Amino acid sequence: MLNIWGVILYLRLPWITAQAGIVLTWIIILLSVLVTSITGLSISAISTNGKVKSGGTYFLISRSLGPELGGSIGLIFAFANAVGVAMHTVGFAETVRDLLQESGTPIVDPTNDIRIIGVVTVTVLLAISLAGMEQEPCYFANSRDRAWGMMGDECMDEGVRGLRRGLHLRQGPPDPLALNPQAQVLFFLVIMVSFANYLVGTLIPPSDDKASKGFFSYRGDIFVQNLMPDWRGMDGSFFGMFSIFFPSATGILAGANISGDLKDPAVAIPKGTLMAIFWTTVSYLAISATIGSCVVRDASGVLNDTVAPGSDACEGLACGYGWNFTECAQQHSCRFGLINYYQTMSMVSGFAPLITAGIFGATLSSALACLVSAAKVFQTVLSLPWVPEAELNTIAPIISNFFLCSYALINFSCFHASITNSPGWRPSFRYYSKWAALFGAVISVVIMFLLTWWAALIAIGVILFLLLYVIYKKPEVNWGSSVQAGSYNLALSYSVGLSEVDDHIKNYR
Repeated sequence: MLNIWGVILYLRLPWITAQAGIVLTWIIILLSVLVTSITGLSISAISTNGKVKSGGTYFLISRSLGPELGGSIGLIFAFANAVGVAMHTVGFAETVRDLLQESGTPIVDPTNDIRIIGVVTVTVLLAISLAGMEQEPCYFANSRDRAWGMMGDECMDEGVRGLRRGLHLRQGPPDPLALNPQAQVLFFLVIMVSFANYLVGTLIPPSDDKASKGFFSYRGDIFVQNLMPDWRGMDGSFFGMFSIFFPSATGILAGANISGDLKDPAVAIPKGTLMAIFWTTVSYLAISATIGSCVVRDASGVLNDTVAPGSDACEGLACGYGWNFTECAQQHSCRFGLINYYQTMSMVSGFAPLITAGIFGATLSSALACLVSAAKVFQTVLSLPWVPEAELNTIAPIISNFFLCSYALINFSCFHASITNSPGWRPSFRYYSKWAALFGAVISVVIMFLLTWWAALIAIGVILFLLLYVIYKKPEVNWGSSVQAGSYNLALSYSVGLSEVDDHIKNYR
C-alpha cells in the first residue's frame, strides 16, 4: 500500500475530481484498478510458479518469455521507475514550494523553486540509498535469522559457516524497507493519520478563511454539481485525466520484488497484492466523493467577497452561502476552489500540517522505492532530466505509458505460459485466468495508444529494437521459457501428425 499511495492522491485527485466530475473520476479509478487487478492476478500466478529472485519485472518476464523480451522490458520498467522518482520528487518539491510561498520566503520563483528543491531531494535520496547499501545486513535466504551489521569479509565468514549448515547467505534485500518493518509502520501511520485528519476536517463547519477558498462542508447541491465534468485546459479530457491518475495505481509489484524474503510467497503475494489494491481503491473512491461534496470548483480566497444570500448580481452555488465568486469565475482568475488549488486536501483538513506530513511520507517513500528498484546511479541519471520539467501533469502521462507496457507483457507472459501447456508451468496460485490475462494485455496496449500515442510508439519501438539486438547477440542462457515450451509442443504436434501421413517417394528423405 505504501508503494501505491503517492503524490497523485494528495495533489491531483481533488483536481481530477473537479475536472472529470465524481462519476467519471470513479470510472477512471475503476478502469485503472481493472488493469492492475488483472495484472495482480498474473503476478501472483507467475511469482508462485517458482522462486522470484532479484530483478522484479525483468526476472518475471525473462524467465517466462525468455531473455529477449525480459531484457527489453526490464529496461523499460527501469526507465518508468526513474521517471517515477522524478514525479514523486516534483510532488514533494511542489509542496515545499507552496509552504515557502505561504511563509513569504521563496527561493527564486515558483518554477525554479521546484527545480532546485527537486534536484537536491533526488541527490539526498541517492545518498541515502547508497549509504543503505554500505550498511546492508547479511541474512540467510531460507532462514529468518539475520546477521545484522556484518559487511564485507564478515559476511563472507558468516556465509562459510552458514553453508556448513546448509544455508545460503545473501546481502541486502531488493526493498530497503523489507528488513525494517518499523519504518514501514511509521510511514503507514503517518498516511493513515493524514487520512483521518482530512475526514475530520470535512465534518468541521468552515471558517471564513476556508469558506473564501470554496469549502462549505457537506452540501447536497455541491455534490450534485460536481457529479458532472467541467473540462478545462489542455489536459481537460477523460484520457487526459486517466493518464495523470494511473501512476497512483502502480506499485503492485512490491510483493513480487521481495518474494525471496517472504515465509510463504504463494499466500503472501496474492493476498498482499490484492488487498493493497482493494484498500487503496476504497481510499481513492472515498476521497473523490467526499471532497466533491464539500468544495466548489471556483473560489477567490478573498475574505471581502461576501454577499447577501439571494442577490441577483451573484452567480454560482456559493451565492447561497453568502459568498460571491462571480467575477473571478467569469474571468477564470480564481486562485482557489477544487479546480484551481492543488493543496485542497490540506485546506479542507482539520490540521494542515498533518496532510503535509502525509504528502512527505507518501512521496519520499515512493520515490525511494522507485530508486532502489534497479541500479541506483542509473536510476538517478535517468530521473534528473525530468525533475527540471517541474510539472506533474507532464511527467505522469509518460509514466503511465511505460507502466502499461510493463503490465501488458506481464499479462501476456501469464497467458503464454498457460496456453503452451508448459510442463514447468505449475503455479500454486490457482485463481487466475489465461483469458483474463490476455484481456489485460490487450486493454493495456489499447489504453497506451489512447493516452499518448507517440509515447506508446516509442515504448514499442524500444522493445522491438532491444528484442532484435538480444536475438542478434544470442545470450548463452537456458531458462526453460514458455517460448521454448511452445516450440517443443509445436514440433511434437507435427511429428505426431506425420504418423498419419502415407509415405510417398516424392517426400522421402
